[in-house]
Amino acid sequence: MAALTASGPNAEQITYWNEVTAPTWLAFQEMIDRQIGPLGRAAMERAAVRSGERVIDVGCGCGDTTLELGRRVGPGGSVLGIDLSAPMLERAAERAAREGMSAVRFCNADVQTHEFSSADFDLAYSRFGVMFFSDPVRAFGSLRRALRPGGRLSFVCWQEMARNPWVAVPLAAAATVIPLPPRPSPDAPGPFSFADPERVRRILDGAGFAAIALEPHEQPLAIADGDLDRAVELALALGPTSAALREAGAAAAPRVAAAVREALARSCGEHGVRLGSAVWLVGARRP
Repeated sequence: MAALTASGPNAEQITYWNEVTAPTWLAFQEMIDRQIGPLGRAAMERAAVRSGERVIDVGCGCGDTTLELGRRVGPGGSVLGIDLSAPMLERAAERAAREGMSAVRFCNADVQTHEFSSADFDLAYSRFGVMFFSDPVRAFGSLRRALRPGGRLSFVCWQEMARNPWVAVPLAAAATVIPLPPRPSPDAPGPFSFADPERVRRILDGAGFAAIALEPHEQPLAIADGDLDRAVELALALGPTSAALREAGAAAAPRVAAAVREALARSCGEHGVRLGSAVWLVGARRP
């Protein structure tokens, strides 16, 4: 699948998700899906996905959520997985083919600029795929227009980093060894850009949604399936700790790895490495 041209309002994110992050994400894909899968299913349960529905899966990545939605809507329904990353969508298409999921299809596109061919979807869903828009009002406006009247929006997004020890703990450990880069603006595209519930409400209201509701949800995560060595490897490969290490340079990696390992070991118990998470389960409707 050919990658999107890195142009337009989301050019930086297109480059990031195709060239910077995709190879690493593909390497850890199964483990990541197991780690955050329970949070995505919580949003699905809240959305009350029904048999026969037509669903958009926004930021579907390697297709784990798209396939799960496909199972829930059944052969009478359909799911469109949409993502910026061509390499991740190739993995998603391979998985769908193996499972014989004929009602599932994928689209390499930017929701901000994509023109959906119909306006009869029942649900727009996302597991951590909506926080990376340079113009979120425009992106959610596009999704609203793709929904039928009364159609639903349901997604899960992270609360602030301080309430997510699975990220905060390794990053704090890295900070004892290397200087951290300046934090991005709270409104800049990134994993925690939807942490402020009032900002989320403003965005969805500006995009024309109604019945906007945010429900807090907290849940411990089994980091890297609970394996300490893999948890360290994951922290150094993806997320804010990885970004800080890229800034510091490869020479710092052994010292950062040792500090992160020591910090994560303190959270390694009978069931392996487990750390808390806090998310918003967000719902809205097209009037």
